[in-house]
Amino acid sequence: MEQPAATNKASHSKHKRHKSGFDPFPRLTDWSLALAVGLAFATGLLSLVSGRPDDWLIFALHGALGLWLMLLLWGKLRRTLPRLVRPRLWDRRMLIGVVVTALVGLALASGVWWVFAGDLPLTIFNLLGWHIVLGTGLTALVAAHMLARIRRIWPIRRRMIVGRRQALRFGALLAGGLALWPAQQVANRVLQLPGAARRFTGSYETASYQGNIFPTTSWVADQPRPIASDGWRLMVGGAVAHPLTLTYDALLALGAGDLPNPTPDQLDHLDALLDCTGGFYSAQHWRGVRVGRLLDLAKPAHDVSYIRFVSVTGYRWSLPLAEARAALLATHLADEEISDAHGFPARLVAPGRRGFEWVKWVTRVEALTAPDPGEIIAINTSWLTPVGRGE
Repeated sequence: MEQPAATNKASHSKHKRHKSGFDPFPRLTDWSLALAVGLAFATGLLSLVSGRPDDWLIFALHGALGLWLMLLLWGKLRRTLPRLVRPRLWDRRMLIGVVVTALVGLALASGVWWVFAGDLPLTIFNLLGWHIVLGTGLTALVAAHMLARIRRIWPIRRRMIVGRRQALRFGALLAGGLALWPAQQVANRVLQLPGAARRFTGSYETASYQGNIFPTTSWVADQPRPIASDGWRLMVGGAVAHPLTLTYDALLALGAGDLPNPTPDQLDHLDALLDCTGGFYSAQHWRGVRVGRLLDLAKPAHDVSYIRFVSVTGYRWSLPLAEARAALLATHLADEEISDAHGFPARLVAPGRRGFEWVKWVTRVEALTAPDPGEIIAINTSWLTPVGRGE
């Protein structure tokens, strides 16, 4: 006679939790949170290499996923808050959850602040830099958290994801995230907040058409010593019929159509907008030599598909052949030489590419017959080379 009473009591308690709004499908919530974090991280990575207007959807999706994550987190906290406020109930897995929750909150807060109020420099990074760091750490911890709880959250049973209630709840949260993204844009404009001036990439305008005063940044921490123009050489090689070695003066002459001692206004020019992943953009009048002029002299082989640009530090990036031909090796900003920090004697100007792809201190231009997978490693390790460290 005792067992049915206990069963009825447990059943009544379970029913009461459901009726009160307590989440009856925690596994679905957990997997939804993991999915949101994973997709936000993936779109965040894609945004780092997306700078053309046609890429706006990547940034919109990243923002909407962040807002969806915010709504999911609220649902999660409603379920776990009673345990969160009682540290004596924490175990190791709960501690991971607390750290994950804190990182989610900080990542979301940094993103929201950036969207509405702009930058807030904190120690070694600006706010956007911290947002990237927090998002990366969050993704790693969520993966660890899900693995630690795999026996409790797997498998996802059909009853947890099929049904009108589940579909309505999941769809409402996802639709809410999508709806909040244009709503924040409207709020920025109506309230005339700093965020209204952002480019679609999220970057803020800084010192356009003012020469060398726009910010100097580095993808990692390359800090080579200043390069003297009289000792610098540009080598054009790889899969070409006629390798070239050009002095600084020869490069300028080529950029002016072989005119001797050209003035800056006689050089090839390109108005282009540098959009840095650090959160700023700056439009400038760039002058130098079109890469196509170099390739016309060097004559790439018929099977060349990429052109690689290599810095004195070993940093390198490549562009598809047609895109590279239209790019510029810049020596000047309007009428002044580019500064050492901006890449003197020559830096790549690649419209539509993010700032880290605009290689500074270029010393080699190389024709390739295949993509260069090693460039991903090179851009993250060049600061470890002697030249990259300024030795």
